[in-house]
Amino acid sequence: MVEEKKKVMIKIVNIVCSSSLEHDVHLVKLAETLTNTEYNPEQFPGLVMRIRDPKTSALIFSSGKIVLTGATSLKMVRESINQIIKNVAKIGVKVKVTPKITVQNMVASGQIGMVLNLNMLAMKLENAEYEPEQFPGLVYKLPGTRATFLLFSNGKIVCTGTKSETDLRDAVRKLILTLKKVK
Repeated sequence: MVEEKKKVMIKIVNIVCSSSLEHDVHLVKLAETLTNTEYNPEQFPGLVMRIRDPKTSALIFSSGKIVLTGATSLKMVRESINQIIKNVAKIGVKVKVTPKITVQNMVASGQIGMVLNLNMLAMKLENAEYEPEQFPGLVYKLPGTRATFLLFSNGKIVCTGTKSETDLRDAVRKLILTLKKVK
């Protein structure tokens, strides 16, 4: 059974994106110059840079490619990339391009305002997995989208797999329509 309870509230909690400085970066020199980095090439070929403001983390590769995580908005992503550009300038790397940012994944969490009967949903929804002995949430891959949801009986959700705020909102709307139909 699906019982309406509160209004829908969804918040982006993590954006994973990739970019490129279009310039090689000497990672050993960067690690020696900056204190907010970790670099162990025997374990992993990328340098980890922790950015304090805005609070994000980046993997930086010698090719200049970047994977950024921890941002909660695209504005925060851009600020983090600008911070990385300032940091690599300290070792003489002059970035001449405005790096193109590609969102790989958005993670959002929130409340959909419904009490959910996960046992019933597991039986009625295709693309659903529910193993309450192992994990209290139902995993639901929303058909026709890239979105995957974790649904909890109290109406809390986590959504992953979308690449824009528009896709995220559309996926949540489709999820709510699907849950109301199943009711």
